[in-house]
Amino acid sequence: MKLVILLTILGLSMEPGASAQRLPRTTVPESYDLSFEPDLEKATFTGNEVIHVVQRVPSNTITLNSAQIEFQEATVTSGDLAQRAEIATSERNETATLTLAKPVPDGPAEIHIRFTGVLSNNLNGFYLSKTPRRKYAVTQFEPTDARRAFPSFDEPSYKAVFRIRLVIGDGDAAISNGRIVSDTPGPEKNKHTIEFAPTPRISTYLVAMIVGDFSCREENVDGIPIRVCAVPEQYALTDYALRCARDNLSFYDKYFSQKYPYGKLDIIAVPDFEAGGWKMWQRSLSTSHC
Repeated sequence: MKLVILLTILGLSMEPGASAQRLPRTTVPESYDLSFEPDLEKATFTGNEVIHVVQRVPSNTITLNSAQIEFQEATVTSGDLAQRAEIATSERNETATLTLAKPVPDGPAEIHIRFTGVLSNNLNGFYLSKTPRRKYAVTQFEPTDARRAFPSFDEPSYKAVFRIRLVIGDGDAAISNGRIVSDTPGPEKNKHTIEFAPTPRISTYLVAMIVGDFSCREENVDGIPIRVCAVPEQYALTDYALRCARDNLSFYDKYFSQKYPYGKLDIIAVPDFEAGGWKMWQRSLSTSHC
């Protein structure tokens, strides 16, 4: 009886806190257009996004996840109506609520946001990674840190297509989920703009962006281009990882009788990283006896 009472008390005390962290289910994202311009020396970035959503019920408010983001402007468009939003952020709940003069009707809508952020030193979100020689911009969004890079519906159940663009220095490369579809000079002097192919429908925590002078070793396996990338001074160590990636991809294609579903496979070794991926990678290696 005491155990039942204790569990009941715990359940009652935990439920409000748990539900307070979840977003309302009134707005559902379909796709994101994301543009970032990181400044590695200042450890900051600017961003623009358009979130294409479906409004399930008419509402004057839309709530997203956001943490350590400075909003410059937010506008919501639906049909011919474009409304400037008032923005209220909650640091405790890591949310931003957009309030509009008129309700957004049910159906498709777009959320336009301009924002700035900080490349953190905490190995999460869009963060700064360093070697003695230089700085890099890297992402680690799992489980709920995409909100530190861009306002979003940052819960795993919300899956969407991501179209990503990065404006970076002339001497740097950029890597993201999709293959590069264009690389053009500008828009500023000593900059170039890289656009990536749209992702499949994925959760926000799977979005990835890496910026710096990475060197890559490449191979093609079963029609899939594979790259293992590292900072230039560690490039000599990428050969073993590439051989293991090649063997793993071939093994799993046969094991599941299904081809690898994405257009490319990139493995990037970054100077600073804190997540569970290494253990998963070790398990993957042992499976193929590499």
